[in-house]
Amino acid sequence: MVEAAGEVFSEHGYQAATFAQIANRAGVSIETVRTHGPKAALMWAAVEVASFGVEGDIDLFATDLGKTMLEVGDPYGFAAFLGETMLAINEPAAGVWTAVTGAAHGDRELRSHLAQRLAAIRKQVANVLRVVAERGWLRTDVPFDDLVEACCVITSVESYVRFVRLDGKSPEEYKAFITRTIADTILEC
Repeated sequence: MVEAAGEVFSEHGYQAATFAQIANRAGVSIETVRTHGPKAALMWAAVEVASFGVEGDIDLFATDLGKTMLEVGDPYGFAAFLGETMLAINEPAAGVWTAVTGAAHGDRELRSHLAQRLAAIRKQVANVLRVVAERGWLRTDVPFDDLVEACCVITSVESYVRFVRLDGKSPEEYKAFITRTIADTILEC
């Protein structure tokens, strides 16, 4: 049902998406969709499932993805890993994330949830960059908070949408862009 909600929100946007469309796509009743929560809750669940395959807050280092990241042995390998990872996260989440950010402009509740989600993403990025710093791979000539913000912008869904969907670059070009930009901007390679 949550995957169906993500598809409907991606296709129709937040305002135009209905419980009936979601129920029809998921093959369940409208009542079943309503029991999952208000439309905003369904949208956030759809973002989470599209991004990481699960609902709810996660500790990146407790996931297979985070464990794999901890095994990377050099800074350029980390940059390449991040390129692959951000493509794997941003590609499926782009449609529903765009619906969320668009709807948040006119909906106070969604705007509040978006601010909370962005803060949680920033916290995860800071945690990752602390590990990178402990390994001696992080630039030291730029304040840590600036590196966190730069990494958030470079790896954001909005950057993916701009680069791939609007500018027409391929997913491989996006991966290469993330790898190169993280290596040049964030890391001591």
